[in-house]
Amino acid sequence: MTDSGLRRELTKWDLTALGVNQVLGGAVFLMPALVAAQLGHWSTLAVGAVALLAMCVALCFAEAGSRFDGTGGAALYVTKAFGRFAGFEVGWMLWVVRTTSWASVVNGLTDALGYYWPALRVGTLRQVLIATIILVLMGVNIRGIKQSAWLVNALTIGKLVPLALFILLGLPHVAWGALAPQEPLLSHPISAPILYLIFAYGGYEVVPVVAGETKDPRRAVPFAMIMTIVIAGLVMTLAQIVSVGTLPNLAASKTALADAAMLFIGGWGALVMTVGASVSMTGQNMGSALSGSRNLFGLAEQGDLPAFFGRIHPRFGTPIVSIVLTSLLALAL
Repeated sequence: MTDSGLRRELTKWDLTALGVNQVLGGAVFLMPALVAAQLGHWSTLAVGAVALLAMCVALCFAEAGSRFDGTGGAALYVTKAFGRFAGFEVGWMLWVVRTTSWASVVNGLTDALGYYWPALRVGTLRQVLIATIILVLMGVNIRGIKQSAWLVNALTIGKLVPLALFILLGLPHVAWGALAPQEPLLSHPISAPILYLIFAYGGYEVVPVVAGETKDPRRAVPFAMIMTIVIAGLVMTLAQIVSVGTLPNLAASKTALADAAMLFIGGWGALVMTVGASVSMTGQNMGSALSGSRNLFGLAEQGDLPAFFGRIHPRFGTPIVSIVLTSLLALAL
């Protein structure tokens, strides 16, 4: 247990699952078509190249993470390097980003489920589902960091299984000749798709946020940062290869992985991809709930917000005020 009252329960693999869970969100199921529409067959190389760029940033986080063991992640590092005002700005923005992204992704989840149940796309039923998801995740988060880690781990496995099936069953069907670029790279607009890929690889910065609830964080955080990019980079690059190599006119697809799976697996493959996208977005919701509340707690722990925001549940050892406020704001948004 830390001096603040938080319980150190997370392992390096829990942190890795949290990072992979945040990077491989809904974007991995949409990215193949969006990038192919702008880069054509160069898209497979671009996905791998941006993974290397992301690794450069992750290595910086790993180096910084090896020197801290408290809650807050980047906000702690900036405070140490540039002072409290800059640290507060970073911590506050991280909290805002996680809370608003949670609100955005939970809406995306209801849209995905609405493909099979159209009533979920509008009206009261949609609102009830959104409220239920947010309040259930809030309850798990309050109950304990170990319970939150179990759920994140389960949801991460739940999204990796369909992606692994897509890759393993799709690779034998790839038309490898179709992967070769047919036109010069500079004939395509580059900045927009690269910016999108940088966004798609984002999320690994949540890993050090929960260092205050991690066993041996100075070793666990660097390990998890590196492994997150390795796993996410391999999955996203291979998924792009399969999509480009199996789905004609990929750029026009709105559900790239499901459409490609329909061709080389069949109807059940498309269903698995749709379920995988829903599980993926649910996992991203849980990750936002976990890391967003710790961003707010970290600001209170550093004295940048009133101590009320850093209150710890006496039984569960979780930052209850920060969890509830983050969840209710996401629900309102």
